[in-house]
Amino acid sequence: MGLIVDDNDGELFIPPPNFSMVEDGIYRSGFPQLENFGFLSTLNLKSIIYLCPEPYPEENLKSLESNNIKLFQFGIEGKTDPPTPMPKDTVLSALRVLVDVRNHPILIHCKRGKHRTGCLVGCLRKVQNWCLSSVLEEYQKCAGLKWRQRDLRFIEDFEVLRLRQCLHSIIYQYNGYGLKRRKLLYQEENVVQEQQKAQATKG
Repeated sequence: MGLIVDDNDGELFIPPPNFSMVEDGIYRSGFPQLENFGFLSTLNLKSIIYLCPEPYPEENLKSLESNNIKLFQFGIEGKTDPPTPMPKDTVLSALRVLVDVRNHPILIHCKRGKHRTGCLVGCLRKVQNWCLSSVLEEYQKCAGLKWRQRDLRFIEDFEVLRLRQCLHSIIYQYNGYGLKRRKLLYQEENVVQEQQKAQATKG
């Protein structure tokens, strides 16, 4: 765990375990403790995606409220005995929140910031049109020695088309990795038109 020193007053900022930047405005980590909220305040977060079923600690909730940070909780079990499969619909719902730039800057975390978080980031990378080998390599690097074969299969099998079919608001399309290369597209009308065309063809 690293320490960041604020040059102005010498205050120590401690990032959460396994913290890293996914890209501009998107971060990932393990579960933040109270000692980490000073560091998180430097990110100017608007939202947090929490991928565990357990209730968020009351003290953490107070810190989020005082900093006007919105919490999105998607309860995904992390059991390994017996193993719990990743729920596709839940991941899809979390992904819809993640790709909406109105929620950025945003932090994704589960307990360790490895498996559940890694699966969501892997699905994001597919939305970003990363090649599959790079997506899986990133997952394994962040998960370390405890990477899971079933997570790799989940990421590989995840259908990005489901995101486009289910969204009824703004879809954020990533073009490159920097803020200047991003484009916010309003796709709902296009999706509806495509569905109407398909229905007309069947008729």
